[in-house]
Amino acid sequence: MSTDQDLLTDPYAAYERLRDTAPVHRIAGTDGNPAWLVTRYEDVREALANPLLSLDKRHALPGGYRGLALPPALDANLLNMDPPDHTRIRRLVGPVFTPRRVEQLRTPIRQTADRLLDALGPRDDMDGTDGTGGTSGTGGTSGAGGAGGTDLIAAYAAPLPITVICDLLGVPDEHRRDFRTWTDTLVAPDPTRPQAAKEAVVAMLGFFTQLLADKRKRPGDDLLSDLTAVRDEGDRLTEDELMSLAFLILFAGYENTVQLIGNAVLALLQHPDQLNAVRADPARLPAAVEEFARYEGPALLAIRRFPREDVTIGAVTVPAGETVLLSLSAANRDPRRFPDADKLDLGRDATGHLALGHGIHYCLGAPLARLETEIALAALLERFPDLKLDGSPDDVRWRPSLRARGLLTLPVTY
Repeated sequence: MSTDQDLLTDPYAAYERLRDTAPVHRIAGTDGNPAWLVTRYEDVREALANPLLSLDKRHALPGGYRGLALPPALDANLLNMDPPDHTRIRRLVGPVFTPRRVEQLRTPIRQTADRLLDALGPRDDMDGTDGTGGTSGTGGTSGAGGAGGTDLIAAYAAPLPITVICDLLGVPDEHRRDFRTWTDTLVAPDPTRPQAAKEAVVAMLGFFTQLLADKRKRPGDDLLSDLTAVRDEGDRLTEDELMSLAFLILFAGYENTVQLIGNAVLALLQHPDQLNAVRADPARLPAAVEEFARYEGPALLAIRRFPREDVTIGAVTVPAGETVLLSLSAANRDPRRFPDADKLDLGRDATGHLALGHGIHYCLGAPLARLETEIALAALLERFPDLKLDGSPDDVRWRPSLRARGLLTLPVTY
């Protein structure tokens, strides 16, 4: 069995074999170098909270890890930090993403979702216009009775989270399309264009440099203006930390949520019984989001770790400095923790899933991702009661990535 290739083409089947035969397994990592892949729920959960497993690349063996090369101004972010720096920076921005604060965004998120859906087709009680005097169909095609089709990733699942996170940070409208392009390039690099990722990094560095300069000249009522003030007045952030934090919030706030929304919609369309249950009782959506995250979460792997010293994981001793990859998706499909784990069951108690991490590095934006996904699904299902896949489920294409679990496109009819 070519485990590394199987993980790319059929990850869940490969995870199942590894959980049963080699739960801590040597593979070629996401950077091409050897790494240890951990697949069982208990091992992954324990490792996520183990302080001996560092996110700081300074603990990696020399030449033993070759991840994406970011400039210092983008690399000084929470995904490369341990306490105390991680604690200090997370404390500054964490209050913005508490469930209580995020809940205040429910109305504007729903308004954004409705605007995007207006562009796809009329409401059932509308007369064929988009409600603003124009005709429906932007981003899709619509005909008599509001019938149409579109790529739901491009028209809905992607623009919703980028709009929400850019509004929160104060990113001007004219830069949002470029940011989506750069992020997509970094998430799934094109092997035929090896320079594309480097070009995207250079472009993003220039973008954030100019954006922070603009916030200093013309601060607004947004998170990035507030963080810039913290940097300049309290000196609790270095300039690199400030820019890296802005980069991480935008990057992760877009990437994870677009994938969670797209994966959730696909799961519903592939399971009509579950779709009908949610339509019959929309109040089930918040709990359903947890099951979507468990069943088909946005990240196959947590951010890589490096042991500070030799560490034992699942009876295997991993030498200090080697790369450890924790498979969130394999853990979430572990039948030892979730019975009948390969089945989508919206009645399941999915609490305890690891799709958004565990421990001090638990996803900062988890409450926002949950709320956006809940609202995105509610608005979509209300608007289009006959939503269907356009084509065979076997034709669905996933991003070619060992790290992220997301759709390239999601063609639907409605």
